[in-house]
Amino acid sequence: MPQPTDQTRNFKPATLMVHGGTTRSGFGETSEALFLTQGFVYETAEAAEARFKGEEPGFIYSRYANPTTRMFEERMMALEGAGDARGTASGMAAVAAAIQCQVKAGDHVVAARALFGSCRYVVETVMARMGVDCTLVDGRNLDEWQKAVRPNTRVFFMETPTNPTLEVIDIAAVAAIAHAAGATLVVDNVFATPIHQKPLALGADVVVYSATKHIDGQGRCLGGIILSSKDWIDENLHDYYRHTGPALSPFNAWTLLKGLETLPLRVAQQTRSAATVADRLAESPKISRVLYPGREDHPDFAVARRQMAAGSTLVAFDVAGGKEAAFRFLNALRIILISNNLGDAKSLVTHPATTTHKNLSAEARAELGIDDGLVRLSLGLEDVEDLWDDIEGALNSI
Repeated sequence: MPQPTDQTRNFKPATLMVHGGTTRSGFGETSEALFLTQGFVYETAEAAEARFKGEEPGFIYSRYANPTTRMFEERMMALEGAGDARGTASGMAAVAAAIQCQVKAGDHVVAARALFGSCRYVVETVMARMGVDCTLVDGRNLDEWQKAVRPNTRVFFMETPTNPTLEVIDIAAVAAIAHAAGATLVVDNVFATPIHQKPLALGADVVVYSATKHIDGQGRCLGGIILSSKDWIDENLHDYYRHTGPALSPFNAWTLLKGLETLPLRVAQQTRSAATVADRLAESPKISRVLYPGREDHPDFAVARRQMAAGSTLVAFDVAGGKEAAFRFLNALRIILISNNLGDAKSLVTHPATTTHKNLSAEARAELGIDDGLVRLSLGLEDVEDLWDDIEGALNSI
């Protein structure tokens, strides 16, 4: 079995993303090896028995663990400062597993109401079918978190920054409320990326990612990951993961390892472009509102400055004139692509009210600030001047 490299040195993130968690076989390969195998063999029946008992280290079945997948998990653990992790088939598999593995019928979940549509479906609909109640709160209002607590509250869940309006929630403050209630705080850190925000260091118990986004970053594959302490993984997720099968495929894990090598460079460039575009959009008379956590006019700028290293790779803004004007803007773009994805090397734009959040009622969208003119823009790696020319030309078409 390949042996892990020494991870005790205090490497910076860029170095960890190239070398963290690497294991090499007897061939001494430079790139991470891709182990496309379902199962593993044992030299003797006694060895198989010992491995299943946990008395002998080694892999059993790729639904449980795989050498390539484990390299991805360990590299993410090094970046996040986590004690253990499990890769999943998608970001939503990570969200669902992180919540479901620690609740049972009769329990209660508190979640911030500003969530991606599928996340909201999990906490509101799937949990209800399991007999688990859910209370939605304004994530920025600490009093609402406190008032929502019940004796049977087991989990707090939130995204920050949120999708799509980029609300920023105080992780440390919410963690304190959760822990006082005996609950676990799960944070979806996709928009901030592990480069700009460290939820575990701020008090969260569990952090989840859709690795499909910035971690892959090139539109190639699906993936997710759940990170926490080793104790939490062992006590809550380990058996759930083995028996329900949300495992990440080895090929996708290998692809994500390649994405991690360039993650710091990509996120830095995308963030610079997002900040530039946000500032220029704020000066346009055809834009009625700009939401970017790195700008001082963002409602949650003080919290963002305290817990984020930078303002994210995404910008949300309202095109004056509602849906018709927003659609004309989107349809006039030539470089920026219309897509519901984000975190890609290509700049992507979407209209949340008719795509990612279309299943919410009009009242729920209004409560979240998702207007008919709202556009979510994910900045890619193109030259920012080319991107601005594209945006400006599209605005001029309205």
